[in-house]
Amino acid sequence: MPQVADNVLAQPVTVLKGVGDKQAEKLAKIGIETVQDCLFHLPLRYQDRTRLMPLGSLRPHQEKLVEGVIQLSQVKFGRRRSLLCQIADGTGSLWLRFFHFSKAQQQQLARGMRIRCFGEIRNGPSALEMVHPEYRLLTGTEPVPVDSELTPVYPTTEGMHQLSLRKLIGQALAYLEQQQMPELLPDALRLHDVAHYKLSEALKYVHLPPPDVDVQQLIDRRHPAQRRLAYEELLAQQLSMRKIRINTQRHPAPAIRADNRAQKALLNSLPFPLTAAQQRVIGEILQDLAQDIPMQRLVQGDVGSGKTVVAAIAAVAAVTAGYQAVMMAPTELLAEQHYQTFLQWLEPLGMTVGWCAGKQTASQRKQMLTALEQGDISVAVGTHALFQDQVVFNKLGLVIIDEQHRFGVHQRLALRDKGRQQNSMPHQLVMTATPIPRTLAMTAYADLNVSVIDELPPGRIPVTTVLISDSRRQEVIDRVHAACQQKRQVYWVCTLIEESEHLQCQAAEDSAQQLQQALPDCRIGLVHGRMKPREKELVMQQFKAGEIDLLVATTVIEVGVDVPNASLMIIENAERLGLAQLHQLRGRVGRGSTQSHCVLMYHPPLSENGQARLKCLRESNDGFVIAQRDLEIRGPGELLGTRQTGLPQFRVADLFDDQDLLMAIGSSADAFLRDYPDQAEQMIKRWFGNKIDFGQV
Repeated sequence: MPQVADNVLAQPVTVLKGVGDKQAEKLAKIGIETVQDCLFHLPLRYQDRTRLMPLGSLRPHQEKLVEGVIQLSQVKFGRRRSLLCQIADGTGSLWLRFFHFSKAQQQQLARGMRIRCFGEIRNGPSALEMVHPEYRLLTGTEPVPVDSELTPVYPTTEGMHQLSLRKLIGQALAYLEQQQMPELLPDALRLHDVAHYKLSEALKYVHLPPPDVDVQQLIDRRHPAQRRLAYEELLAQQLSMRKIRINTQRHPAPAIRADNRAQKALLNSLPFPLTAAQQRVIGEILQDLAQDIPMQRLVQGDVGSGKTVVAAIAAVAAVTAGYQAVMMAPTELLAEQHYQTFLQWLEPLGMTVGWCAGKQTASQRKQMLTALEQGDISVAVGTHALFQDQVVFNKLGLVIIDEQHRFGVHQRLALRDKGRQQNSMPHQLVMTATPIPRTLAMTAYADLNVSVIDELPPGRIPVTTVLISDSRRQEVIDRVHAACQQKRQVYWVCTLIEESEHLQCQAAEDSAQQLQQALPDCRIGLVHGRMKPREKELVMQQFKAGEIDLLVATTVIEVGVDVPNASLMIIENAERLGLAQLHQLRGRVGRGSTQSHCVLMYHPPLSENGQARLKCLRESNDGFVIAQRDLEIRGPGELLGTRQTGLPQFRVADLFDDQDLLMAIGSSADAFLRDYPDQAEQMIKRWFGNKIDFGQV
């Protein structure tokens, strides 16, 4: 080991042996740029190669180290050529399968050879097998020792092998022996069950668990060393989100006093009364708007809970106080729907509603930009086109963002910045129809106050959900035909396991053709992501107007379509979507007074996990129950969407497993910022570097 520099942990990763410029580029892709980054590149999981397992005790889906003598070795010809070896150890046998192999390898894996293998046990065609295991051939009769420590498995990238990562992290750990990592977590804020671990000790333990470790505890991520790191990481994330809030609140905001007459006029024009939950949330918003610090509020409401009315009343408050409001949605379909709704509700009150989207002609856009800048538009509605530099507001007082999880933190901060007037910030209201479990909301939206509309309007009939195997496809088509005959409209949603949008659209086109052949007397429309916005909008308008009976679509219809006459939805390959997304899709029906149905068509056999997920959807219409289950199954990243950049990829913390830690984090973060502001700054930088946009203004 070379002589340690004053701060070697802050040195570029190129100081490590074996890291040149090309290797450094690959490491940068997984967030490793310094020696310290190596130490915080923590194992995803562990492989237990410390024990040999008898072949007779193996079960599917386990990763095990085994040893046996090759009984049979043969090349099997079928759809794919493979080399099959059967090994036995006196307690049982196991097949090894290789799809890629050389002549030399075939000769090495000969009958009578003793072999040690590590890999995942799977159900083969007729018996248990390992596919492409790691292996070594053993010579002689002497026992060969097993590993004395668990083997860490790290997140990696193309061209970076696990062995290379382990060597680099080993070098970084050697430097850590000479230069301990500074403790930033004050003793007063340590949790009692992890208090005895210093940061450096916890890092060493997690990278190199000792031989006497409780293996299961470590694999289950419940070891105190892991919990010590998870706690500090969650605390760093909370500190970063509070920093966003503090930076925003340094600036004053317009104190908006609500005009009760305009609000009453809007409410009296509606064909429905507000629910108690809507009234409560409106009260919270109006209270925020009356303050001279920027409102930062998230409104969560299940599908159909009436968030749009809440947003409209907030906009009315801003406009009657002499300010402009803006509402942004993630898709043109949803933005168009909000635009039409706001026109209907707000124009009778003397407010001008403007439209801003990418599809506008140059002259339309110029006219709209001029009207916005001069203050002739009271409320602007649009898509991300509102972010563009040419968009200038006259006196922006309120920013409303719908489907918040589809935009990153930096995007909503960018739109907010457009409203800066003489060092003043507009208020911000963000909304989502994706219910988020409380612990996850506490983390992802720690810079926001959260309101929940937890009540559906009276008269809404819950959607009945059924599971049907795709072997009964014809029965489903007959049911669709019957609904169309009764003048009810139907959605048919196509999904594919591939992420390719092209393949998704192709599947939708194929389904539309097949359904048209099967149902020649039905008017069938098609919507998918590769269509031009104008084409999509035209089809959606036709569907809404009742000119289309059956709409075949990809998941682009997940948000923003309100067709009360649609009372049946078919979702193909439902097992391939997350519960939250399925719940969102299902929310497109059940918007009228007729009993609505959702058919989840799946391809058997369903895994146990798949059965549990779809069963949850069948049994509950409560988005929060479903979201909690989705969090358990798929994790927070999937639930929030990949663009939720306020929630960086955690290295060790898990928002489901570590919910108990989260309960203590809020008060700890407040105390940390109050009493140790300099250490808080260092803590954020240690865990997240520059990965979080703090909205510094």
